[in-house]
Amino acid sequence: MSQNIHARFRVDRGDFSLEIDLVLPGRGITALFGPSGSGKTTCLRAMAGLERAPGGLFTIDDEVWQDDQRGVFVPTHRRALGYVFQEASLFPHLSVRRNMEFGQIRGQKRAADTAQRFDLAAVADLLGIAGLLERMPAILSGGERQRVAIARALLTAPRLLLMDEPLAGLDLKRKLEILPYLERLHDELSIPVIYVSHSPDEVARLADHLVLLDGGRVAASGPLSETLARADLPSAFTDDAGVVLETTLSGHEADNLSQLDFAGGCIHVGRRPEAPGSRLRCRIHARDVSLALERPRASSILNILPATITAIATTDSPGHVLVQMRVGATPLLARITERSCRELGITPDQPVWAQIKAVALLA
Repeated sequence: MSQNIHARFRVDRGDFSLEIDLVLPGRGITALFGPSGSGKTTCLRAMAGLERAPGGLFTIDDEVWQDDQRGVFVPTHRRALGYVFQEASLFPHLSVRRNMEFGQIRGQKRAADTAQRFDLAAVADLLGIAGLLERMPAILSGGERQRVAIARALLTAPRLLLMDEPLAGLDLKRKLEILPYLERLHDELSIPVIYVSHSPDEVARLADHLVLLDGGRVAASGPLSETLARADLPSAFTDDAGVVLETTLSGHEADNLSQLDFAGGCIHVGRRPEAPGSRLRCRIHARDVSLALERPRASSILNILPATITAIATTDSPGHVLVQMRVGATPLLARITERSCRELGITPDQPVWAQIKAVALLA
């Protein structure tokens, strides 16, 4: 049976208040995304019970962790959750193995008999730290420490994994080191993850469901691809407007190109190392899409797709609009100038040709 997570919180702090009412999927990664001060970490802390939200409600399927109307509030140490902070917070006097065993013992004490339990060796292999078990935290890299922290959280047998910007303190090299392991967690585990981030690239690469927070309120919530493609989002999100496509690598071509198929057609990218049949996620920024009323006869742009306009919205960028369209069943966004929109006579339901200047592979 599919589980749902229900979170309803109100937290008042004088000049800031968080007020949310969310129903989230009980599988996959839900990203809480928004600018600094939007309430992401406050929301996560309320889910963990670290921040008391009077009158709040927090449930995972039939398990109630907070329901103030019924007088229920389960303290943090009794909630079957794992929490990964920005800093790994490992015990410096314990080896990697002993840190992980601490999580395992904690899970044995608090988890229900039906909880999903993990073997230490299997988790170490999943996160690529099997060769680090006898090392001390002081000699680990930042990325290695975070992987150990994630392993320790998993070994507590959580029903829910909370991650508060786990890559924020890492440089680009370390982020690129740890992202594939987060993708493995997504692919191989059934535990729902709530992932806080202010990085659009992390969200686009990892998330299944997206919650956009702005000023302590939910600006949008829904499946990643549909939510990113909305044209009516607040200005805080329009600079990074774009869509994420789930594609299948259908084959390689002779001129060092690979073809990716998606629900609306296909696109071509530089030759990929993966085998045909591989699933790849890619991101297309609105700023990298232009429009034409007729298919260009001669163009250096490789990916030109038929589309239908669905909506037009203003942006905070002077003289620009955001155009939402569909390529088959797949949403797409273009950011063009108001003059271009006017001179082309762009209106809803109009057929156009979308010219995609760049495709970013998220793998």
